[in-house]
Amino acid sequence: MKNIRTFNHPFLQERLAVLRDKNTDTAHFRRALIECGELLSIEIARDLPTSEITVETPLEPATVAVMEYSVTVIAILRAALGLAEGLTRYLPDARIGHIGIYRDKETLKPVKYYCKMPSDLANGYMILADPMLATGGSLIAALDVLAALTSLANLRVATIVAAPEGIAAVHEKYPQIPIYTAAVDRELNDLGYILPGLGDAGDRQYGTY
Repeated sequence: MKNIRTFNHPFLQERLAVLRDKNTDTAHFRRALIECGELLSIEIARDLPTSEITVETPLEPATVAVMEYSVTVIAILRAALGLAEGLTRYLPDARIGHIGIYRDKETLKPVKYYCKMPSDLANGYMILADPMLATGGSLIAALDVLAALTSLANLRVATIVAAPEGIAAVHEKYPQIPIYTAAVDRELNDLGYILPGLGDAGDRQYGTY
């Protein structure tokens, strides 16, 4: 599928196995989710621009590459908080934005209730975090919010597990947006849950069953 980057490094896949296991407790689930964010950030940042500077080693000058851009990591509340924490581990200067969206359990439609963004999104790159891309409703709603604020040209989506239906829905409206994921699963069930999936990432992350 176009604009889908599946990152199947063994380190990431091992942590995905922990997330999928129904016997994983809250503490280990949360830690694995954060570590998935760390590993995904490496792949997402692979093609971000760098510039060269000269530093003094103990022996002589050396030309080195450094990152010279601002990054904003945007978490869709609440499930993406752990993923966003991991995404910023190697991007300690990243700004953090939050968009509050929940999925109505009857209609499966997204409901927006909160938005707080850094003042200048136009500069640099954005990483929109959502651990589960199921129907795509919440992610599209978040993209709609951001599109009303700034250009999406430098935006990337970070997710752990994606369903084909959700990918298709997002790319029908936003075909240019690259989606980085650890796995593309088989399908959605009648309730809009990803199969085989990993359950409700928010509930499992915070122990709210």
